Amino acid sequence: MSASPGTAQQHLHTRRVPALLATAALALTTLLLPTPATQANQAASAAADSELVISAGPVAFVDDGDTATVTLTVRAADDGALAEPVSVDWRTGSGTATADADYAAGSGTIEFAAGTPSGTERSIRIPTRESDGGETAETVPVVLESRDAEVSGASAVVVRAHDLPYLDPRLSTKRRVADLVNRMTLEEKVGQMTQAERGSVAGDPAVITELGLGSVLSGGGSPPAENTPEGWADAIDGFQTQALATRLQIPLIYGVDSVHGHGNLNGATILPHNIGLGATRDPLLVARAERMVATETRATGIPWTFAPCVCVARDDRWGRTYESFGEHPALASVLGAAAVAGFQGTRLDSSKSVLATAKHFAADGDTAYGTGEGDYTVDQGITEQSRDHVEAVDLPPYVAALAVGVGSVMPSFSSIDWTDDGLGNPVKMHANDELINGWLKDDHEFDGFVISDWQGIHQIPPLASDSPTTAQIVTSVNAGIDMFMEPSQFERFHTRLVAAVQDGQVTEERIDDAVSRILAAKFELGLFEEPFADRSHADEIGSAEHRAIARKAVAESQVLLKNSRRALPLDEDESVYVAGRNADNLGNQAGGWTGTWQGFSGDVTEGTTILEGIQAVADDVTFSEDASAPTDGADVGVVVVGETPYAEGFGDVGGPEWAYDPADGGVFREEKSMSLQPGDAELVERVCAEIKTCVVLVVSGRPQVLTEQLGSIDALVASWLPGTEGAGVADVLFGDRRFTGRLPVSWPRSADDPVVNVGDADYDPLFPFGWGMSTGGRTSHLDDQRIALQDAVLDPVNGVPPAASKAIARSDVAQLEGREAVAGRILNAAAPEDGH
Repeated sequence: MSASPGTAQQHLHTRRVPALLATAALALTTLLLPTPATQANQAASAAADSELVISAGPVAFVDDGDTATVTLTVRAADDGALAEPVSVDWRTGSGTATADADYAAGSGTIEFAAGTPSGTERSIRIPTRESDGGETAETVPVVLESRDAEVSGASAVVVRAHDLPYLDPRLSTKRRVADLVNRMTLEEKVGQMTQAERGSVAGDPAVITELGLGSVLSGGGSPPAENTPEGWADAIDGFQTQALATRLQIPLIYGVDSVHGHGNLNGATILPHNIGLGATRDPLLVARAERMVATETRATGIPWTFAPCVCVARDDRWGRTYESFGEHPALASVLGAAAVAGFQGTRLDSSKSVLATAKHFAADGDTAYGTGEGDYTVDQGITEQSRDHVEAVDLPPYVAALAVGVGSVMPSFSSIDWTDDGLGNPVKMHANDELINGWLKDDHEFDGFVISDWQGIHQIPPLASDSPTTAQIVTSVNAGIDMFMEPSQFERFHTRLVAAVQDGQVTEERIDDAVSRILAAKFELGLFEEPFADRSHADEIGSAEHRAIARKAVAESQVLLKNSRRALPLDEDESVYVAGRNADNLGNQAGGWTGTWQGFSGDVTEGTTILEGIQAVADDVTFSEDASAPTDGADVGVVVVGETPYAEGFGDVGGPEWAYDPADGGVFREEKSMSLQPGDAELVERVCAEIKTCVVLVVSGRPQVLTEQLGSIDALVASWLPGTEGAGVADVLFGDRRFTGRLPVSWPRSADDPVVNVGDADYDPLFPFGWGMSTGGRTSHLDDQRIALQDAVLDPVNGVPPAASKAIARSDVAQLEGREAVAGRILNAAAPEDGH
């Protein structure tokens, strides 16, 4: 799953704040909180005058030997001027810094006179003493008291760590990591291995300091209160401040699922999902598009994405099919590597780079139907294959991702049950020592870090109500997982892993290895030098330039499956009748992982619908979603049908139905199917019967079976899930760009027999892998051969015959593998003797 819960019930209960109040007086957190006496005085003053509030920033950083500035702000409830004067007494408290030796102890009173405007600031200055050598960070609590106003929060001065080898950017990453690890306590090391969810720490951010957390993430649909670039950066900088209040000042690494754009951010540029990018067959475009996503993501303070998914989707009933680049490892390898290169760039410390994550390791797209976890039918299920099959089909994209230096890898929720030794003993990937430690780290020398999926270790048997159990933690750490996504149970994880190391169940050597990998990524990202958000590219988020990149990706992703009587391209002077629920619905065309985890229909973000793209080109457009408006006089009908949004398990065919987004109002979404929904099928039949030229666009995350309707359709387009730039669809419909997309997955003939993949002995899809017609222009002799064969063999009612399907699919695989001469010979052999 990546950064999202596995059931509706979990999803609805992952935003709670952990119960840490009982331990909040421990460690450094104590130094950042007022004393009990101070709290009592604050409560009294609040009761006396709750209209006025004095606040100070939680942490004021200062370099050794400089003077710290603590800023106090007074605010009135009505934002008006102060009616009476306000006095604030302050004094330095007792922290890890030594009075007089490290700083000048002090006290005093700050006055805000009557008539002072609300929001006025005053400063407290605290001199520090320069030390002779290197030191870790030290704290000076600042105690505030007032009888005239409520004092909100606590404040402390943190004298930055300095003159230590791990802080020297001139040293190699290896030396910096070794120096830092040698300075860390066991508790600090385990803190680096622990990742919490934003919603679980937002109410008590000091827990980041207390536990020394290494990471925080935003799950799907978990933005800060202000869902703007500035709001994201401010929130993440606030969390980072807490991390830097620790003695070693190890910065957080914040993660998010930018799987087709920064989908949690309103106004971000949203790309086609991976299945659409797979149809482009354009690695340079994919790299450029993900570079754009990296720029928008990092501009909000986030240096890490849980993408790309490099799975090979073998059963399109899987709810994550659209997260796959395609059904063949060659396609997933080429485009997966391109995506990693785009995300990470040539330097991870660039303001346009993010750390990439290859997921979900391994064989998540190869699970057997009916083995899914819980109510899921496919997702998180069991891959029942031989080692040779997994090596040949499921692992090549990871080899490609490793070759371009992917920084992190995420295991799958699924299990593998090797057929080599007989079925019946599946192993969860989060516990798979053979593949994580063995194949990934030892055999292929992966030197990045492995991050668990959302509470992924909780599924390691034996299951328990108090997960993660010590046994689950020990098993997964020893299997090679380095960081743990524990959205709400991070404190339990931390406590139990520390105890497991102390008990000898996990060696400190294994802990050091995990922490070294995590720290290396943080050094390479430049977080020690620039821990706070670089907002210099924030104005590029959703910019015209970025949307143009996405629009090009949309155009190249469109696959023309059928084009009888040259129905396409359309003429802008023709009268166009547009129908269908996916014509003017941004949420439907963006799909899951947009706005929320499961996505939702309607105005999910900012963008251009397919209808709006058509209206921008043609002068005479009639839109009737349900085709109830008269069709008389229309030259062409464009029917836009397909799926409504979903993600992972709730997108499984035959799986559970989602009803838990606010937009759903508690109403369960439609059952997922490989066939067109009945209403969509009826709409296609009606419009195609009434209008002479009928074009059908299928907006979906996987093929939709429409064999029965094929004969009535003049032009059929697989539009996939185009994202926010629906104008890219209009670009190819009207010939501003030619159709170049090719099927990344085989299009099945029947929903009763939907599993069809290139290489099958009985391969007989409606349209084969690699199929894609054109509307003019040629790019290569090989394309000319393929298109000529397609024109010759396509039956307008029955699709593509088996022999031609095999040839087209096999030639496409050969081309992806760089064997173009072989691809040409395959096409030559399949060409009809009469050339027609």
